[in-house]
Amino acid sequence: MKIDSSLKPVAGPTAGQPKGRAEAGGNAAAGETVELSSLSTTLQKAETAIASAPEVDSKRVEEIRQAISEGRFKVDPGRIADGLLDSVRQLLAGQPEQP
Repeated sequence: MKIDSSLKPVAGPTAGQPKGRAEAGGNAAAGETVELSSLSTTLQKAETAIASAPEVDSKRVEEIRQAISEGRFKVDPGRIADGLLDSVRQLLAGQPEQP
């Protein structure tokens, strides 16, 4: 049987935390439960958002860079303000940000 070492190890208890029976070498008793904090849910959502984030469009970046160097790039402060307000509203409502 081959062991897959590509998985990340799970961190054990930190200093000062007692080891559970399973970690001390015994088997966990039937009926024992494990509770995860809300932070774990938040981290899972963040990982999903990062994984689904679009990659950088190098062609678009170069077009913008060229427009800036030629003085053709115009900043629309109203559009920026609207985007910031939408982002804040979504964060306050707990909704994922739309592209």
